[in-house]
Amino acid sequence: MERILKAAQKGEIFSFAIVRKVDELLIGCMSLRVSKTDNEAELAYWIGHPFWGHGFATEAAQTIVQFGFVGLQLNRIYAAAMTKNPASYKVMSKVGMKLKDTIPTHILKSGIYEDIVFYDLHKSDFRVVLHNFSVYMGTITILRGVI
Repeated sequence: MERILKAAQKGEIFSFAIVRKVDELLIGCMSLRVSKTDNEAELAYWIGHPFWGHGFATEAAQTIVQFGFVGLQLNRIYAAAMTKNPASYKVMSKVGMKLKDTIPTHILKSGIYEDIVFYDLHKSDFRVVLHNFSVYMGTITILRGVI
């Protein structure tokens, strides 16, 4: 935990709570792990199972991607997901990320090697994507903090 706190203080990781506005319920989290050397960040997220399929991850990702490009002036944001989790990489696609690569047996999870897909979005493509974002009803609040 101390390592994460130090990384947050240095601006190397930005963690956000995703809270449903209607009842202020914590429904997930999202983060940007920043590489200042490469001026890029990895987007990672988790949404609680009861809240899947309601657009919460996409709404949050749109906000965090904008924060990365506009607020942090990053050049690139990337994300990864297991191939058996199409809902996760569908979020990446909805925020404008493009498939870069599929790597077989890249991660060991529960004793099984899983295939991974990598997506990314460059700042130069972000302006075009920004105008194509779906309109959401503002159903969540993004709270910055250390999770």
